[in-house]
Amino acid sequence: MKTVSIGSLTLDSTKTIDNVELAYERHGDEKAPAVLVCHALTGDQYAVGTEGDPGWWAGLIGPGKPVDTNVFQVIIFNVLGGCHGSTGPLSINPATGAPYRAEFPTLTIRDLVRAEYQALNKLGVNHLVGVVGGSLGGMKTLEWGKMYPEFVDAVFPLAVTPYYSDYGVAFNHIGILAIENDKEFNSGNYEDSSLLKGFEVARMAGMVTYRSGNMFNQRFGRINDGDEFNVQSYLNYQGKKLADRFDANSYVLLLKAMNTHDIQEAVLEVPVYSLSFTHDLLYPSELMVPWLEKQKDATWKIIETDFGHDGFLVEFEKWGGFIEEKLKRLVVPELTR
Repeated sequence: MKTVSIGSLTLDSTKTIDNVELAYERHGDEKAPAVLVCHALTGDQYAVGTEGDPGWWAGLIGPGKPVDTNVFQVIIFNVLGGCHGSTGPLSINPATGAPYRAEFPTLTIRDLVRAEYQALNKLGVNHLVGVVGGSLGGMKTLEWGKMYPEFVDAVFPLAVTPYYSDYGVAFNHIGILAIENDKEFNSGNYEDSSLLKGFEVARMAGMVTYRSGNMFNQRFGRINDGDEFNVQSYLNYQGKKLADRFDANSYVLLLKAMNTHDIQEAVLEVPVYSLSFTHDLLYPSELMVPWLEKQKDATWKIIETDFGHDGFLVEFEKWGGFIEEKLKRLVVPELTR
């Protein structure tokens, strides 16, 4: 695992975290123009992964792919507050010698971006051609355009809106309460996330919002094995799967950070190339398009899909060309004339 140390970081809350490290994945020639990729809530830095263990955007990033590592270097960080190598609730608090757990300071989306800006500087990256991300990663992408317009040429926010909707906050509230009211949560001092049934329920609530009703109905069709419907088995499996691989304190921390997302009054100084997806319950295009229309330079598409919010993780053939064309135009304009 690759990590980069950025020292101390002062947060929007005015609290300071010492000895901050971010874990990252990096692909392509390190002298090539840089693209930053931002993962979603329960994602990690392994967007590309390996041939034997491909990452969550392996279909989008690589040689000859829409985010072409023959042209660009691509960097992906595990977010501050995450649980895949970056400083977060599982990390040791240097002031106490014990894990932070629920004592980890609250974060905003701006804090996550600020940490990555410092990490890029440590890695010797002093400019980005683009920032690309969906969902929580899309929130960060928008903040990159607002906070560091001199550092980035363009932003590519996917499956996101300029502020987190009340509908989204409502589901986050359900998830947070499900976790915090689990008696085994013990105010964040639990022994093992995989034992938290409330964490599994929180994930199930989230999963219902990630895809459209059409997809659920088509996939499961009210089939049952006599004891439960297949959709119930699916949700049970997804809940357990996340609880086994993710930290509950990180999950709560990042849900609360998502709730802070709001740049609806901002007019960005950089071009915005955006994708929305039909049936996205959390980030509907009707919230995104009016904001895009107010920007100085914005181009967008609405992708038809039954995958809903999860559209940004699949069906690259529908929208990967949009990303490819806009990115390459930034470095080689004549390629798209």
